[in-house]
Amino acid sequence: MRDVVIVGGGPVGLFLACELGLAGCSVTVLEREAQPHSPWRTFPLGLRGLNAASVEAFHRRGMLARLLAASGGRDEVGADPDAPRTPAPRSVNHFAGIMLDPAKVSPATLSLRLPGPAMDGMLTSLDAVESVLAQRAAELGVDIRRGIEATGLTQHDEHVVVRAGGQEYPARWVVGCDGGRSTVRGLAGFDFAGTEPQLTGYLFTGGVEGRDKLSPGFNVTPNGMYLRMPAGGYIGMMDFDGGAFDRSQPLTPDHLQTVLRRVSGVEVTVDEVELASSFTDRAMQTTTYRQHRVLLAGDAAHIHSPLGGQGLNLGIGDALNLGWKLAATVRGTAPDGLLDTYAEERHPIGARVLDWSRAQVAVMRPDQYAPALQTLMRDLLATADATTYVWERTSGVANRYDVGDEHPLTGRNAPDFRLGDGTMLGDLLNDGRGVVLDFTADRHRHDALAGWTDRIRYVTGPARNDLGYTAVLVRPDGVVAWSSDRNAEHDGLDQAARRWFGNPQSAHARRAP
Repeated sequence: MRDVVIVGGGPVGLFLACELGLAGCSVTVLEREAQPHSPWRTFPLGLRGLNAASVEAFHRRGMLARLLAASGGRDEVGADPDAPRTPAPRSVNHFAGIMLDPAKVSPATLSLRLPGPAMDGMLTSLDAVESVLAQRAAELGVDIRRGIEATGLTQHDEHVVVRAGGQEYPARWVVGCDGGRSTVRGLAGFDFAGTEPQLTGYLFTGGVEGRDKLSPGFNVTPNGMYLRMPAGGYIGMMDFDGGAFDRSQPLTPDHLQTVLRRVSGVEVTVDEVELASSFTDRAMQTTTYRQHRVLLAGDAAHIHSPLGGQGLNLGIGDALNLGWKLAATVRGTAPDGLLDTYAEERHPIGARVLDWSRAQVAVMRPDQYAPALQTLMRDLLATADATTYVWERTSGVANRYDVGDEHPLTGRNAPDFRLGDGTMLGDLLNDGRGVVLDFTADRHRHDALAGWTDRIRYVTGPARNDLGYTAVLVRPDGVVAWSSDRNAEHDGLDQAARRWFGNPQSAHARRAP
């Protein structure tokens, strides 16, 4: 019997598999697709944007260099941290096709960031992400089985059995990472609620006579929106048909031409279609992320339109948050209720992303009120406050969890503190343990952590920029669980360690049943 069976071998399932494998769990991944590579995963249709939090996740697990190489070295992510840079982002994405100026992000908002190898988002492809994660998962002993589709699932008190490819796969836990049409979600009986679609979206590559007449970038029009990529040759469209066309008919050149002409207002001719796909803005989320011993992550737990490029990043955040908590539960070191904090922390983040996508669709609706709303939004988004707000919502690094402490840093993504010898926090998180950075070498803190050495790494020494803190406890997912500054009257480190890492002990706990 395996510790965990993951259904779905996309980026979310593979990232979760790496997290569990890193912690020593036995993991099997069941992926429906027989081959890992396809035109849908490579550039241009497989193009994806990773936000700053996702890039940081790869950095903190030692995979950023691999990802940069697999992505063709795009962007300046991974640059020398000694280079003269500020924590300011180089891009802020867009809102409903309205581009924003990164120079307008408020410096005060960046006060809890520090320069490091993972400062910004980056462009990559699904193929690059999956190949890096699959390679790392194999190195960690993860069993990846392709061409196997899950068809059944039965929960028992102490284990779950997945039926797939004519075989049974028993495991202590099962995680569905099998996308927006999740089989696991249906088999386990999760409630899926939300809003129905307003539009059908299209992406296609092919021959378009008069392509140069289409304005590059995002273009909101009286009839929807279109996107012409200056490089890569693909075109995206959003047609407000109530989602009626999606997957209902073949994506022929005639249909794509009709939609493109109507949305753009330009008489172009689509004479050849190489690859094409459709989607909607249906926004749905499961009411919980856990049913007994079955959990969900990524699109299996929430779906929404691709506006703003939040889907992949939201899923990676799920996997990073769930991985160490599920591993601790498997090992028997988890404190009571730790696994429940996965949904408590991630469900609100997912709900916010769904509302973010709904708001953008509302701004683009082709009705008589939309132009006034678009004008208002353009004026607002030209301000520093609005630009900063968008960056906070889309970068991922500004998310904050309730960890039971009101200190400004706790619950947030940890700054990439750099010690005097050049070691960075991101390097210290590579093995998946929590980290205590003690900038003052307090002997009492060192002694207090003696029972958690299998779960928490203790590192001491002055930092090049400690932001006024004397010590921080960072969870394996990079979230600050506790911090102490120079004005603190007491530490509370022991209490925080117990809350997130369980009781101290001198030897590894027995594995949980």
